[in-house]
Amino acid sequence: MGHTAEAGRRGAKIRSDCWVSFESGVTGGIAIDLESKVASMYGESIRALAEETMRSLGIEHASLRIEDAGALPFVLAARIETAAKRALPDLERSHLPERIDQSRGKTTRDRLRRSRLYLPGNEPKFAPNAGLHEPDAIILDLEDSVAHAEKDAARIVVRNALRSVDFYGAERMVRINPIPDGYADLDSIIPENVHVVLIPKCESASQVNGVADRIDRIRAAHGFEGEIFLMPIVETALGIERAYEIATASPTVIALTIGLEDYTADIGAPRTSEGRESQWARSAVVNAARAAGVAPIDSVFSDVADMDRLRLNALESKGLGFEGMGCIHPRQVRVVHEAFAPTEMELEKAKRIVAAFEKAEATGSGVVSLGSKMIDPPVVKRALRTVRLAGQSRTSAGGSADE
Repeated sequence: MGHTAEAGRRGAKIRSDCWVSFESGVTGGIAIDLESKVASMYGESIRALAEETMRSLGIEHASLRIEDAGALPFVLAARIETAAKRALPDLERSHLPERIDQSRGKTTRDRLRRSRLYLPGNEPKFAPNAGLHEPDAIILDLEDSVAHAEKDAARIVVRNALRSVDFYGAERMVRINPIPDGYADLDSIIPENVHVVLIPKCESASQVNGVADRIDRIRAAHGFEGEIFLMPIVETALGIERAYEIATASPTVIALTIGLEDYTADIGAPRTSEGRESQWARSAVVNAARAAGVAPIDSVFSDVADMDRLRLNALESKGLGFEGMGCIHPRQVRVVHEAFAPTEMELEKAKRIVAAFEKAEATGSGVVSLGSKMIDPPVVKRALRTVRLAGQSRTSAGGSADE
């Protein structure tokens, strides 16, 4: 008797990419019943991909029903693998699409992170063009944007997207599920050139260390030496109270960010566009991040239609000391970049301070001054950062500085 399962339906409605029904067998090879709006052009390619996926999974006999709405190959393969693994829970093998050249967009600790664009992990239609909007980072989300019943499917889709999609130099981030569920996400995605792992609902240093240790074990098993950084998300009152502990838990932490939807729910306050209810928490995250020597990153602005309020929110965020914020729609990216860029006045003042600093270094005086005013070291440090940020912003406007 065969085992059956399907992947790709949302209720009774077929997904926008494809739906796959799988039934295992003991004889007959691989039988494929295909319905596709592009069958006349790509029918044979789809069948070949389905057969290749079955071979990779070690399945010799099965019946597949595929209803395709023009899904990309990495999505088709993911839906087929999901259906097979739902029918055969003990199936351990995977089908890994050919990995594209991923040399572009290598990450660094001090990389520009003004914007990070969230993409739902189980909605792959958004992935191929996401990098064209020039966000500093792409976040493939396995957490809040994915229904519980679709977590397994999203994990396979995200893994395949990391192998198959060109993100045009954007930093490659994945938001895993809260620990301990997120460990299974790490097992799937870490071998696929992830730059930053976001740890949601983070409330302790032990959670950060657990993720860091798991990543180290996976890296060792796969012989992977690339940099993988962590960005914990504090989203509860307890998380805010422990922000410094979390930010200093591991040397791989490069930024600390806040999740305001969950935080305001946790403290029992409605989230407003003005943000008065969260200003203390946001300032606490900035202070903890700066004390820990990592970047403070703000939450998302949820009204994708209100660009004026987004601009004000981003300017306030910059004024509080944040270095960037999340975006949930591509149209938000440019507004965020403009808001976080140094103004001409800020840049000119910073340049004068840097020039005075360089003059003091050259003469060996050790005293930095503008006219009769002494300049303290923290002010010099901030000026150096402003000049660097302006240079990075100009470079990223014409192509990533990190390509």
